[in-house]
Amino acid sequence: MAEPTVAWVDRNIDRRGRRGEIAEAYLRFLYSDIGQELAGRHFYRPAQPEFREKFASQFPDLELFTIDDVFGGWSTATEIHFRDGGIFDQIMRR
Repeated sequence: MAEPTVAWVDRNIDRRGRRGEIAEAYLRFLYSDIGQELAGRHFYRPAQPEFREKFASQFPDLELFTIDDVFGGWSTATEIHFRDGGIFDQIMRR
């Protein structure tokens, strides 16, 4: 299994001037076999294919997508949807 890379975690760690050993350990655990097993047992959809298959009966069959595929990545999605005054703020005002 490849090491998980979550760009927003990396950016936040780097901005604070340290790699954040705890954050990296958490991500490694989250995507490990044990972490994926626990996710499935607690009704979170696992990311790894073998665990998605194992727990498939718990979840509706639907087409999944990534933030990169649909919204152009986290930086673009954050700017449009989550910045001050963005779409999320507009929805919450209603």
